[in-house]
Amino acid sequence: MIISPSLDTQIQSLKGDARPLEEWLTTFHLATIVLDPFTNESAWILPTAVRILRQFAGASVRTNFVITSTPDEARQFLGPYADEFLVFCDPARTFVKQLSLTEIPAFVYVQINGTVPVSAQGWNAKEWSSVAEHIATAVSWRKPIIPVSGDPGSFKGSPALA
Repeated sequence: MIISPSLDTQIQSLKGDARPLEEWLTTFHLATIVLDPFTNESAWILPTAVRILRQFAGASVRTNFVITSTPDEARQFLGPYADEFLVFCDPARTFVKQLSLTEIPAFVYVQINGTVPVSAQGWNAKEWSSVAEHIATAVSWRKPIIPVSGDPGSFKGSPALA
């Protein structure tokens, strides 16, 4: 099922810029990993998420985190990764709702036209690999290897709209 979040949804970057989703999509697709800094599940997947986003760093896609917290909490959770990646803060989970997510962590691909053709919720290496493969094919890039040694075993995510 293809999801179409509202292009008017305001998304605030960690740097403070709040702009409609449409403006974040003017040049590149979004390869988004959604995390809740107050859950073990998001902490467990953070190193894997960083590795996946780094693989797409030079591709025609904006790699980013959506953190369901305030900017200060996001910085504390991400540490040095807050300066390495584009980070959006969604404390009210408005964007999370627009993405129709039920579990976090999540790996979401938002195309330039605003549609979400593929996503994965919770942590299942096969599902995340499928999202990565879709992105890699769309942007003619190499897909990251998922899983690798050190990645966690599969687990259900925490509720997205708790």
